[in-house]
Amino acid sequence: MTTDHVLHPVPGTAVDHVPGYVHGYSDRETRRLTGQAVTLAALLHRGMSWPAGSTVLEAGCGVGAQTAHLTAAGPGARIVAVDLDAESLAVARARTPAADHPVGWLRADVGRLPFADGAFDHAFVCFVLEHLPHPARALAELRRVLRPGGTVTVIEGDHGSAFFHPAGAYARAVVRHQVRLQAAAGGDALIGRRLGPLLTAAGFSAVTVDPLTVYADRTRPALVEGFTRQTFTAMVAAVREAAVAAGLTTAADFDRGVAELRRTAEGDGTFLYTFMRAVAVSP
Repeated sequence: MTTDHVLHPVPGTAVDHVPGYVHGYSDRETRRLTGQAVTLAALLHRGMSWPAGSTVLEAGCGVGAQTAHLTAAGPGARIVAVDLDAESLAVARARTPAADHPVGWLRADVGRLPFADGAFDHAFVCFVLEHLPHPARALAELRRVLRPGGTVTVIEGDHGSAFFHPAGAYARAVVRHQVRLQAAAGGDALIGRRLGPLLTAAGFSAVTVDPLTVYADRTRPALVEGFTRQTFTAMVAAVREAAVAAGLTTAADFDRGVAELRRTAEGDGTFLYTFMRAVAVSP
């Protein structure tokens, strides 16, 4: 199995500087992304498969948290994974044994891909558009590298869909702070609600969007630990210094908000969040 036929960069393409990433590139963030991928695999990848022999582009693979699940969905597919950050790409390569499923790795800008028109049968994008200042540009580029009739699958969250009990005011505030910081970095933590319109505007057809809802309470301890505590609350807690430095809050108020979020993972606490998974066809 080889991906050499698509791994030769097209002349004239280049890699830009890595834009701001609100979550950072720490080992802690790598662990959070890995745990998130494992916790949500059954939900996000449910019913997903790639035909044997097809070429699949994972755009914005990051540290490879989703790559293992992607290869499991298409053990006979030829997969190419790209990311703009060289260190993240190195982590992804190291954590994905070539013997299990050969993956072609390449440093590339999702908004300016070094591939010929129609090079891929399918594209997969997960938790990437939310960090891009121009998501429409990236989608248009994905459409270019897909063959006519090829498909794209896009998965994004929407922090506005987060509902929890007890619903503390400080907890709601720290979520808003995270949304504002992501916007300041050029992203959109509320992008889930825009997936359908974005894909349509980018020229895709047969656009369908399905909500994928996570609900965690004490009857679902794996989701309480894996999602409420280790994914969502950990993500918000990680922007503490940035939120205080930006003057959005005080350290004491931020800590109170995180404490209220952690309270939703205890006793009678509940947490609900909705991801959006969109599938569309390249004309």
